[in-house]
Amino acid sequence: MRIDLHTHSTESDGTDTPAQLVTAAAAAGLSAVALTDHDTAAGWAEAAAALPPGLRLVRGAELSCASDNGSGRTITVHLLAYLYDPTSPALVEEQLRLRFERRQRLRKMALRMVEDGFPIDPDELMASMPTDAPAGRPHLAMALIRAGVVSTVDEAFARYLTGGRYYVPRTDTPVARAIEMIAEAGGVTVLAHPFASSRGPIVSEQVLADLTDLGLTGVEVDHPDHDPATRARLRGLADELGLLVTGSSDYHGTNKTVKLGAETTSPEVLDALADRATGSKILVG
Repeated sequence: MRIDLHTHSTESDGTDTPAQLVTAAAAAGLSAVALTDHDTAAGWAEAAAALPPGLRLVRGAELSCASDNGSGRTITVHLLAYLYDPTSPALVEEQLRLRFERRQRLRKMALRMVEDGFPIDPDELMASMPTDAPAGRPHLAMALIRAGVVSTVDEAFARYLTGGRYYVPRTDTPVARAIEMIAEAGGVTVLAHPFASSRGPIVSEQVLADLTDLGLTGVEVDHPDHDPATRARLRGLADELGLLVTGSSDYHGTNKTVKLGAETTSPEVLDALADRATGSKILVG
């Protein structure tokens, strides 16, 4: 059985619609796939309606959170939330705030670029996304590609979207509060690509231990941005802390080169996640 627990659709910053994603997952030979768009459950219904026979859908989201890195610096971490109740009031309120702030942030960044002569249209950019979509920097990166400013998403981030004049910060959910909200909503949480230093600052081993004490369920070990030494280190920590170990592609369609099922999770771990969740169940096509 091949299980991929971290994917994105057009409801956040992927290029496949939720229906296309589950179809592609079945074609890739997956037995289960998690839809984990950024800060939204908006794609769940479409994915469920299009679920091919035999494929299981794990409903989830990737939450952007703020955490101390272990040295007194606040950094962004990503929390994968699975099988929670999306109608939980505290969670609904926080995700609405996050999506609104993301849209405001993206528009500000685009306007700064227009001021400097970049050939992009902020209104067109915002209109190209669903009204309630969690707008992110990849959307602006794609606009820069269409305008011929850059050739790839990675180039856009390296040259313009990470720090510097065009970068606008955001206020993420404190990670402790996010873990608490997902637990209240009956879900389980896994820290996504925690030691992927190529993405930026990472948390310390002590922070990972502290998050475990707060109720973190698992850690994403097998991820394209973790090298073999990092995976071995994380596996050892997970064993010490009693965390479940997951593996996932972090698929974004054509926005990235990683394919569905490039990294996978064992069936036993998926069963353990489902056993601990009370908010929603895994759907089967």
